[in-house]
Amino acid sequence: MPSFDIVSEVDLHELTNAVDQATREIASRFDFKGTGTQVEMKERVMTITAQTEFQVKQVMEILRLKIAKRSIDVSCLEEGPLSIALNEARQTLTAKHGIDKEVGKKVVKFIKESGQKVQAQIQDEQVRVTGKKRDDLQAVIAVLRGASLGMPLQYTNFRD
Repeated sequence: MPSFDIVSEVDLHELTNAVDQATREIASRFDFKGTGTQVEMKERVMTITAQTEFQVKQVMEILRLKIAKRSIDVSCLEEGPLSIALNEARQTLTAKHGIDKEVGKKVVKFIKESGQKVQAQIQDEQVRVTGKKRDDLQAVIAVLRGASLGMPLQYTNFRD
């Protein structure tokens, strides 16, 4: 039986490149000279440090622009709380990876409501869809591309 997997992944190499580009732009911009503004990345968490809340928002826009140019969907970024202490403002951005149970249930429900003759099941951080015909699976992909589920989805492991 034909099947495919629905996943939500972020290319870490491209994300690292986007952060490096943003760091270089921040270092060369006149309005950030001598402010100690920086972006640090550890695994999937990016920390923005600046003197004021306004500068954090400016760096956030630069970072989103660089990430979008690298073909990464910015809807996978989750903003943390903005903390301001004395002369330092700090905010974290987390790149979401994998489909959690709640979003997986939404995807399965959406597929069932679409009326296609396929089965969908949650497997760890992905959703596997199986059906009798390849055309049914392609119709499910088309339906999911039109849906707004709050996170970017990729379709992998298509088997006939």
